[in-house]
Amino acid sequence: MKKISKYIDHTNLKPFAVKADIEKLCADALQWDFASVCVNPCNVPLAKKLLAGSDVKVCTVIGFPLGQNNTAIKVAETEEAYENGCDEFDMVINVGRLKDGCYDYVRDEIAAVVAAAKGRLVKVIIETGLLTDEEKAIATRLSCEAGANFVKTCSGVSAGVATVADITLMKANLTGNVELKASSGIRTYEDAKALIEAGATRLGTSAGITIIAGANA
Repeated sequence: MKKISKYIDHTNLKPFAVKADIEKLCADALQWDFASVCVNPCNVPLAKKLLAGSDVKVCTVIGFPLGQNNTAIKVAETEEAYENGCDEFDMVINVGRLKDGCYDYVRDEIAAVVAAAKGRLVKVIIETGLLTDEEKAIATRLSCEAGANFVKTCSGVSAGVATVADITLMKANLTGNVELKASSGIRTYEDAKALIEAGATRLGTSAGITIIAGANA
């Protein structure tokens, strides 16, 4: 198991986050050696500047938080963030289309974002809190078929939190080298450890420092 900090996407997606908040997020990420910072698209250039020369990646969200943007808008968001130096993209699927059984639409939209990311990591947020177990399995398989790098539980804005049961179910439906990101409600080292043991290789949380403190206790 790699050190706990390298599982963590240190996150601030608050709508009221100001420059000082992003500066602190990045300073914390450098101090504690997190995998990435996850910020809203408007903060990508600042985060990229603050983290220059480090191995901490810059991650942003696409179609966040509802996933109801048209595909062209999600692609445009990805392209702009790419040009701003973003390393990783966490996109929200169109949950309504999934529930309508429009699986080609969901798969094609993910594939379009993957193409726009030009080889950089794409994590697909399926919003487990809104889905049945069957829909979670289908969304996981569609993400793999579309070329995603990760399947992610939740946005943290909609219903649901990351659970061991969901990570276990999603892992059973992975194909290829696709990995899992657990996100939402991860507050302690015990939470993080359980999700990692279930198969998560990345954690989205704003409680990364608390988790590290728990690991070191």
